[in-house]
Amino acid sequence: MDDRIIDPSALSREPHVEPEDAKETQEVKAQQALLNDVDPSLTDADQVAQALNVDPRTGLSSEEAKRRLDKFGPNELASAPPVPKWKKFLQQFQDPLVYLLLAATAISLVAWIIEKVNAAPGAEGEALPFDSIVIVLILIVNAVLGYMQEAKAEEAVNALSEMTAPTSNVLRNGRVERINTTDIVPGDILVLGEGDTVPADGRLLAAASLRIAEASLTGESVPVGKKPATLDSAKALGDRANMVFNGTSVTQGTGRAIVTGTGMNTQVGKIADLLQSTEDEATPLQKEMNHVSKILGIAVCIIAVVVLLALAVLEGFHSVHDVIDSLLLAVSLAVAAVPEGLAAILTVVLALGVQRMAAHHAIVKKLHSVETLGSASVICSDKTGTLTRNEMTVERVVVPSGEVELTGTGYAPEGDMVSIDGSAVPENIANEVLATLGAGTLANDGELREGEKPGTWEIVGDPTEVSLVVAARKTHADKKFAHFDRVAEIPFTSERKRMSVIARNATDAGKLTVFAKGAPDVLLSYCDRIYVNGAIRKLTEGDRQDILDTVERLSREAYRTLGEAFRPLETDSLAQIPGIRTNSAGEISDISEQAEAIEQHLIWNGMVGIIDPPRTEVRDAVAEAHRAGIRTVMITGDHPLTAARIASDLGIIAKDGKALTGDELDTMDEAQLDKATSEVSVYARVAPEHKLKIVESLQRQGNIAAMTGDGVNDAPAVKSADIGVAMGITGTEVTKQSAKMILADDNFSTIVAAVREGRGIFDNIRKFLRYLLSSNVGEVFTVFFGVVLAGWLGIKNPESVGVTVPLLATQLLWINLLTDAAPALAMGVDPMTEDVMNRKPRKLTDRVIDGAMWGDIIYIGIIMAIVTLIGMDMHLTGGLFTDRSVDAMGHDAQMVEARTMGFTILVFAQLFNAIASRSHLQSAFVGLFSNKWLWGAIGLSIVLQLFVIYVPFLNTAFGTTPLPPMAWLECIGLAFFVLVASEVRKVFLRMRAKK
Repeated sequence: MDDRIIDPSALSREPHVEPEDAKETQEVKAQQALLNDVDPSLTDADQVAQALNVDPRTGLSSEEAKRRLDKFGPNELASAPPVPKWKKFLQQFQDPLVYLLLAATAISLVAWIIEKVNAAPGAEGEALPFDSIVIVLILIVNAVLGYMQEAKAEEAVNALSEMTAPTSNVLRNGRVERINTTDIVPGDILVLGEGDTVPADGRLLAAASLRIAEASLTGESVPVGKKPATLDSAKALGDRANMVFNGTSVTQGTGRAIVTGTGMNTQVGKIADLLQSTEDEATPLQKEMNHVSKILGIAVCIIAVVVLLALAVLEGFHSVHDVIDSLLLAVSLAVAAVPEGLAAILTVVLALGVQRMAAHHAIVKKLHSVETLGSASVICSDKTGTLTRNEMTVERVVVPSGEVELTGTGYAPEGDMVSIDGSAVPENIANEVLATLGAGTLANDGELREGEKPGTWEIVGDPTEVSLVVAARKTHADKKFAHFDRVAEIPFTSERKRMSVIARNATDAGKLTVFAKGAPDVLLSYCDRIYVNGAIRKLTEGDRQDILDTVERLSREAYRTLGEAFRPLETDSLAQIPGIRTNSAGEISDISEQAEAIEQHLIWNGMVGIIDPPRTEVRDAVAEAHRAGIRTVMITGDHPLTAARIASDLGIIAKDGKALTGDELDTMDEAQLDKATSEVSVYARVAPEHKLKIVESLQRQGNIAAMTGDGVNDAPAVKSADIGVAMGITGTEVTKQSAKMILADDNFSTIVAAVREGRGIFDNIRKFLRYLLSSNVGEVFTVFFGVVLAGWLGIKNPESVGVTVPLLATQLLWINLLTDAAPALAMGVDPMTEDVMNRKPRKLTDRVIDGAMWGDIIYIGIIMAIVTLIGMDMHLTGGLFTDRSVDAMGHDAQMVEARTMGFTILVFAQLFNAIASRSHLQSAFVGLFSNKWLWGAIGLSIVLQLFVIYVPFLNTAFGTTPLPPMAWLECIGLAFFVLVASEVRKVFLRMRAKK
């Protein structure tokens, strides 16, 4: 990069003089200069702002931002071009099963050609290779269905991506607005805070204790301190302290920066190759499906080899026809065994499930996370905003001279200061209250502003901080302290549990004062004086104990407490504060690293009691989770008594239950920690590293743990949890990126609802797996026993040699790809059973298809084969149950009718099986008509089967013939026996379960 200084005279412009096209051309040149020709770190921030024609105090206007977005494009890295639709369609044929079917097509075609060549003169044969044509047509139909289902799943995933699209704070139209990161343009003013992901490259305008993790860009493992001062010489990327870079994350402090590069014109864009699409790793469920398919395939290959060897030994292959017939038998067995539409159906069912979850505010980022959701055994939740409403309201203010109550709720700054007993508030107490609230509103990054609708209010920042702003407005303390201007900040961190600012007093010769707020027990340890009755005196041990007793009392009443303190510095210069370290030029390097010099000898003002009412629906959700065998754990930074009170009100612990503190966790070894986490469900005064300890301990005990988080320091615990849950409203971008699920409404009840939905989806997956696999096993048994028992059943013509298959490969394909698919999809949206949340969580190590389900599959498969072969036998001479009316027909004609019977019986048997497969134990007649989609699918499958039997050209294609009415009674009666057999089995299983 050529690190030349920007020439403002060359880059600046006067819009009111220049025409629009010249204005745009110069603006493009300005940005290109910043990106390609100059190093903004060597340029004064004001000159950068001038070059990009933006006022750092107000930011861009909405109109100007839109114009720049049109000009420079969205703020995103280039990615590989999307796969064309035609390629996606052709990918449907890239499957070993398709190759097998194409081989079957080739074998059928060869058989037809040989038959044509060797046909006797005048002999009738197939005019066209119908078997080959039908297999190809069915493959095309399957590809179309697969393409459509894949497109639907992609739409669902894309919708989820839009819901979880990153957002950023920018200054526009003179106010902070949250916009999609892709809409950021050069010249935007970024407003950065702890936990934010930096959305673009930018030149710092202001920073307060700002530290940014740049490991993703520079490899530097330690967060880098940032300052807006112009560099005196060109630096390496990792040493440009006045620059922020796209893709890095804020770990501490706040700052503002002017965007100098977006999209591919950022540092990460310059070094990034085009993002190639990556193959998604197979999920546990998909792996098990692949495993099942392989088992079925191997089993069928073994069966086919055994049958072919037996035929070769017993009868021998007397001609090419015999070999081809035997190969077609093998193909028929393979087609019968593998559930062709399973993968596509599984994807669509998962996609539909996550769409339903998203509609209920639970945004699952990956389809396979649904598998884990249904297995959750512990939900670890923050208190504020998740278990409570996050409508912080300062209700109590306790000062050394007394205590008052503030009326009004929510964020509307409407209310009064009243005494606890209803009498007038004495002047000395009122002054101490104003001093306390004034300190709280100055040591504060929150913002309250009027909403677009009259009478509504919007908050920016932490709700706890905004509650102090609201309280100050109610009492007009904000006006009393309006002459103070902030000049420096030592930000709040979860480790420090306090925040301090240094403000300049415009009415006292610009002298500086420290204002601090934080956890009362923590802040009190930095105080040695107290403000009482307008005077400052020494803080005694008695005072200290009284304050701590008040903290406990308020905590027992479910108040969250915050202490406030101050300290006049008696100087107008930061460098002259006693104990402050400066460099040789008399400049302060980073005041946030010198908290020990600022936060000492503080003067105690008082404390506030903040109420955050529990969500009314959470208690029911906790009870539902308990019934489902799911333990709820509350983790909070609040006082232990506050935490215990809220937890007992919500039913998480008993009334006399206790909370474990972070300090107590620090004293435990691994064994003690595991014992504690197995028993204790409330943790208070914890730091983010404690969250990680807790979740790892729970996982060591075999739990599937869900963990909620919002702050940047929560990200490690959220990422380590089996189900990381980020807050959609208050969560930071870093945490959202680490999570597997995002709560759009920050509500604990949504987590429980998502678990319920996850269990329902998993139940439905098991239902259609039971249905599809038992149907496929039924087909295999039909083909296998039909060949083995062909002589007894009349399938084989005594006057012929070779193999006669009971059902054609085209008929089996029709069943698997068309008549099976609709009921299977319908079962994927089956209503949840009432007991879905009345059973213990499923372990991830449990097989999706367990021994009990294999029992169902094999049992139903055998019944299907029996009724199908009986139906065929009734229409064949020489069978066990022969209908003598067929004796007048030749064997070939009998075989066509028998195959049509077997084909139809198998279709109807599978439709009855769809009804039976909705539960392993519950009778099919319970909630028989609750799934309207299933009945619609059954109706569609019946119509399709009628077409195959009564449409002439389909008769030829599928080897079928129209059936008389009596044959339909036989088909439905025999197929119905599958449902009867299933009900009998369920009766015995229920009896055994009761014992």
